[in-house]
Amino acid sequence: MNARTLTLPAAWPVATTLGCLAAALAMTVLLALGSGAVALSPGAVLAALTGTGSDDGAALVVRTLRLPRVMLGVIAGAGLGIAGAAMQGLMRNPLADPGLIGVSSGAALAAAAVVVLGGLLPGAGGALSAVLLPAAAFTGAALTTALVYAASRQDGRSSVTRMLLSGIAINALTLSGIGLLMFMGSDAQVRQFTFWTLGSLAAATWPGVAAAAAATAVALHALLRRAGPLDALALGEAQAGHLGVDTARLNRSCVLLIALSVGATTALTGTLGFIGLIAPHLARRLVGPAHAGLLPASALCGAVLVVLADTAARTWVAPAELPIGVLTALIGAPFFMMLLRSRAARELH
Repeated sequence: MNARTLTLPAAWPVATTLGCLAAALAMTVLLALGSGAVALSPGAVLAALTGTGSDDGAALVVRTLRLPRVMLGVIAGAGLGIAGAAMQGLMRNPLADPGLIGVSSGAALAAAAVVVLGGLLPGAGGALSAVLLPAAAFTGAALTTALVYAASRQDGRSSVTRMLLSGIAINALTLSGIGLLMFMGSDAQVRQFTFWTLGSLAAATWPGVAAAAAATAVALHALLRRAGPLDALALGEAQAGHLGVDTARLNRSCVLLIALSVGATTALTGTLGFIGLIAPHLARRLVGPAHAGLLPASALCGAVLVVLADTAARTWVAPAELPIGVLTALIGAPFFMMLLRSRAARELH
């Protein structure tokens, strides 16, 4: 059995695998809550979370400083994981990724525009800004997803070459837009642009975590209801149509749900590259290609990856902090090259 056909034994059903992934995520969260300038044992973390410990300092560090950040990492990873799995299923292309083809940068550009230009609106700031920012990120993600989907299609099929070239063009366009906004913005706004460019969980707040969690939960629930049609779409649009799938409606709804998942997290974390590519591939090895198991498994794998990356970013160069997007790119870029090489080898044979 080679790496490309690696699966769990038949005795391990999807539910058991998802349970193991959930347990792995719980251990990862416990590790992240205990890591940092003030190192805490798992027992001390649990005591701080449950309020049974007597160390008020540990409770403050865990509940106030680390827990919102770690929860945002869980939600961001889950959102990017399910967005990547849905996008790969929609485009019938394992190389599709929200960051790689410009969806994340489109969301970041729209959110950045709100930061610079939103001040021109009457009453902007405060509560209005909190509503405009995720709304703008969602709109930017939706537009770029629809654009890439349309540009990648050729004779009713998704073309890898057209998708990648479209992604390069969209990324270049959005980066130029961000550059123009940086030129127009103040020093404080430029620092916020850097946050979106490199990615960070440092701005985690409970209201933001709650909003992102709600958006991600809605996207996951809605995509799970479309798991069967997405499986049928793997046979091709014509065949899926013969099976009773309304492919046009499925395409539109999936584009909006992908945008919702990506936009909700990007507005808070900035661009976290390659999570939407790596997580579905790992999940597919564990639970297979059926979307009923693939979507939640991708969410769990993405959450583990982001929380681990953020933990490394906070501890490797302490007391300084590495941008989390740098770490995800260091892991994801070689992974993407490996996938390209593997796909090219299969096409030659």
